[in-house]
Amino acid sequence: MTYDEGLAQRIREGLGERPGLTEKRMFGGLAFLLGGNMTVGVVGDELIARVGPDQAEEALARTEARPMDFTGKPMRGWVTVGGPALAEDRILDHWITTAVDFAGTLPPK
Repeated sequence: MTYDEGLAQRIREGLGERPGLTEKRMFGGLAFLLGGNMTVGVVGDELIARVGPDQAEEALARTEARPMDFTGKPMRGWVTVGGPALAEDRILDHWITTAVDFAGTLPPK
């Protein structure tokens, strides 16, 4: 599977130059890791964001988000965001910030 390089570039710009930031091909897409912890990624033309289990309900209440589900079982604490919502920088920035904030609570790997 390929991923939307334009979206990946927008995520790179949103993440900026952070210590411990790496990129890795995963899930047929591209993942961005902070301190070795997956934070956000691009699969196809959609964003996946790690929001954490405590923020999942609030995240899924947003109209642009749905559970991240690759296997028929949603991954707890993760959301997928797709469609026209990603065209808006403020929405993309919200998800990047939310995921970075959660990743900041995790110990480095």
